[in-house]
Amino acid sequence: MSDLATALEIVGPRWALLIVERLLDGPQRYGDLQRELGTPTNMLATRLRELEAAGVLYRLPLKHNTRAYALTERGLALRAAITALGRWAADEIGPS
Repeated sequence: MSDLATALEIVGPRWALLIVERLLDGPQRYGDLQRELGTPTNMLATRLRELEAAGVLYRLPLKHNTRAYALTERGLALRAAITALGRWAADEIGPS
């Protein structure tokens, strides 16, 4: 399997890169991620579990059984790729 294929196994599924992009600004609570992204709750929970298992993010303990998520160093390393994809879309596809 190529390196790109390996990367896409982790961040290729729908919503994964958008979750990482939101977390680049800092930790976010589950509910805030759901509201900001408009992700169905079951899909968000699945993607968060997958990204956590891949070492891209981790759970932060909060009071009252609330969850927050933050990027690991591995997740933060995706910043350049996400920026490049956004720039490519702006240049090739045009503004959204």
